[in-house]
Amino acid sequence: MALRRILPLLLALLCLPLQAQQGQVAHNPLTYTDIPDNDVIRVGEDYYMVSTTMYFCPGAPIMHSRDLVHWRLVAYVYDILEDDDVYNLRNGRNAYGKGQWATSLRYHDGVYYALFVANDQKKSYLYRTRDIVDGPWERTVFDDWFFHDPSMLFDQGRLWVVWGNGELKLAELSPDGSSVICTEPEVIVRAPREGWGLRAEGAHFYRIGDYYYIIEIDWPKDDIRQVTCWRSHDIHGPYESRVVLRGTLDGRSKDGIAQGPIVDTPAGDWYAIQFQDHGAVGRIPTIQPVTWEDGWPVMGDGGRPLQDVTVNLPADGRDYVWASDEFENDHLPLVWQWNHKPPTDWSLSARPGWLRLQAHPSEKGIATAVGTLTQRTAGPRCISEVLLDASALAPGDQAGICAFQSHGARIGVEVDRRGNRRIVLREREKRKWQAPFQGESIYLRIRYVFTPQDDGEVEDTAFFSWSADGKNWTEVPYCLKMRYTLDYFTGYRSALYCFGTGGGHADFDYFHQHIH
Repeated sequence: MALRRILPLLLALLCLPLQAQQGQVAHNPLTYTDIPDNDVIRVGEDYYMVSTTMYFCPGAPIMHSRDLVHWRLVAYVYDILEDDDVYNLRNGRNAYGKGQWATSLRYHDGVYYALFVANDQKKSYLYRTRDIVDGPWERTVFDDWFFHDPSMLFDQGRLWVVWGNGELKLAELSPDGSSVICTEPEVIVRAPREGWGLRAEGAHFYRIGDYYYIIEIDWPKDDIRQVTCWRSHDIHGPYESRVVLRGTLDGRSKDGIAQGPIVDTPAGDWYAIQFQDHGAVGRIPTIQPVTWEDGWPVMGDGGRPLQDVTVNLPADGRDYVWASDEFENDHLPLVWQWNHKPPTDWSLSARPGWLRLQAHPSEKGIATAVGTLTQRTAGPRCISEVLLDASALAPGDQAGICAFQSHGARIGVEVDRRGNRRIVLREREKRKWQAPFQGESIYLRIRYVFTPQDDGEVEDTAFFSWSADGKNWTEVPYCLKMRYTLDYFTGYRSALYCFGTGGGHADFDYFHQHIH
């Protein structure tokens, strides 16, 4: 009898190390690339995250994970938002710093919902689908409602949305999200004004237990960002507040961590995915444990962010939000996004194993160049490399690789009106360096240093190189001091480009991305 009583206890003790091995230690920053304004939901054992990519097409990327640490890009909500002057880069219009912002992602009764505003269109969009990976997505456009940083909540058969900046507003949508069924929004939170810069923005709305919770970002003047939580027993209020995360990581004394969701696991653990402004690489996510203290979701260690976090889920896979590409398939991998609407004449089949970009006219250089193909860079350091065949460029054309942002730089081949070919490096549109070029193909590289790891390296610096054979490299006597600017509002990307007045084309044999 004694043995029978002790045996279950012994078995439980023996299982403890096995259970501990199922978890993993996540080192922040979580996914070292530009994934801002994220929202995360759990459906069974699957997690889905949506993020902001603004003007890039396709837009509103959907990422999937089984462990909250490693994320794989699996879909986009839309291909292009509107087929207008803005997304065709016509008549001086563009969506830089605008486009799709801060999507709210929800799952209810077998349907996925995604709600966001487009600042260039001055309206809100709600998309819905039963298949978040393969779609199709059905959309509703709210022409007269601008749901800035919205968050949806399904509650007892009703659908609510909270949004705003400084004042958080509440409105009710029809149960399927196809219409707004109130005439005037209700202000349910008024954040303090005195001594504040950014107030009550980036709301995430939940009902957990007996409380309604709104988790948002605040930014006191001359201080760092912080996460504030508001709660109430009644959806209409009154709401009380508490700061639930405040602090910095990774030696970045001015960049507080804030804005993002909380999510639970099947075992009942809670985690917060909050982003941190991280210089030129962009706004990158972190993961923090959530403990419930007197009904408040306190993040990190008593409200201070942790660099290393134990996540009690089995490790699963690796990140796939950037990738090398040999251009050997009949389609582009999901990691690629076009700068605005893509042209129709790019090709992976005109020359199998190569990406072909046609040279379209551009009034203001790469900023207005249709057909610029981009993907994220990643920290702490990375190298983007291509092999370019420039033999089909015509006089007036140029092609190459760009560190793409408002304050960007590019290296490539340019053909002048007389047919002379040069390797040229430009910062924005100003020529910084050039050298004669006699061949047809050239290897090009950009080396990004976001967080220095060796003596002598400088934070947020990009270096440019070229090679005739892919083995012996010449670094250009110039480096770009990268700056994250709000006119584009996205982290630096590597971009493949071809534009000009000659009407030629450029072929790219591969794109290699090395993270280190």
